[in-house]
Amino acid sequence: MTRYAHISGWGMAVPERVLTNHDLEQIVDATDEWIVSRTGIRERRIADKTETTASLGTKAALRALQGTDVKAADIDLIIVATCSPEYVFPATASIIQDNIGASQAGAFDLSAACTGFIFALNMAAQSVRSGNIDKALVIGSETMSRVVNYEDRNTAILFGDGAGAFLVEGRVEPGGVLSCVMRSDGSGGDLLSIPAGGSYMPTTPETVANNMHFIQMNGREVFRFATRVVAAATRDAVDDAGIALEDVSLIVPHQANIRIIEAAARGLKMPLERFAINVDKYGNTSTASIPMAFCEAWDQGRIRTGDNLVLVGFGGGLSWGAMALQMTMPERVITKVDRRRSRRIRTLARVRSMSRRVGRRVESLIFRTNAKA
Repeated sequence: MTRYAHISGWGMAVPERVLTNHDLEQIVDATDEWIVSRTGIRERRIADKTETTASLGTKAALRALQGTDVKAADIDLIIVATCSPEYVFPATASIIQDNIGASQAGAFDLSAACTGFIFALNMAAQSVRSGNIDKALVIGSETMSRVVNYEDRNTAILFGDGAGAFLVEGRVEPGGVLSCVMRSDGSGGDLLSIPAGGSYMPTTPETVANNMHFIQMNGREVFRFATRVVAAATRDAVDDAGIALEDVSLIVPHQANIRIIEAAARGLKMPLERFAINVDKYGNTSTASIPMAFCEAWDQGRIRTGDNLVLVGFGGGLSWGAMALQMTMPERVITKVDRRRSRRIRTLARVRSMSRRVGRRVESLIFRTNAKA
């Protein structure tokens, strides 16, 4: 029996703090007019000291479960796509797994820069289609403000923080994920990177002093690359899905720069109105940008059951990819009960996590006692 991977839930989370272009004028040599004309960005969200990639991802994950009958304990797999993980290890996905009480889930992080959400969503969809798992959470979560040098106007104006999540379920009804293309070109890896902190350039006082732990970007070359691959990847995904561009109701692109989205629209000969755009409100949130744009488009009534969509991303690596999918799930209604349920899940997860920590300590004491005996 053929199985299909359906997107049955979605949610997003952003910090409360807003950093506008006028705020940035006090920090870097850039004006609101200059930033808007080159990027389309007017403001972005910035995490406070208590917010992290895991905490934002946790909120988005719980919101993706709202309005569904899926419990955290039903989740088989959690994949977090991120450029700004909580730690080198453990995986941010494992922290979120513990935060929501997904006690039966495997969890891992996926690193593919801003294309990461597309790659992660495809990995989850393939696992569901194979029958290996039934339900997965795919999360794109970032605190890019922690890896931005606010003395570098070329990157300081671009990036913001946020998270988005999809619930993927296996069903026998046709629809859901129709196709996906994933591409990489490592020869351009140096065009967008964080040079230090890995095995090639371990952390030293010199790497810190030279700002090598912040984003380094060749903006002109990345722009050229992006404008070339977005339209091509979209066409490839549509062709592989066996549909026509005219059948696509909405394209949800990575929100890096309005000029890149405009170039994609010209390349595809499609009106800009058929693209989901919120880069003006959030800036470039890397792996979180596609699910966040999807969530807002749904709330605005721009996505409905039966629609064909294309999600398309690009970023460091260099990497790019696109996914065609069909929305086949019924309309979601989120109630106050669902929101109370999310709070209850968090509370129960904390209790469960604490009890497991205590259990390990008890086991350790018993082991030591037996070893001495």
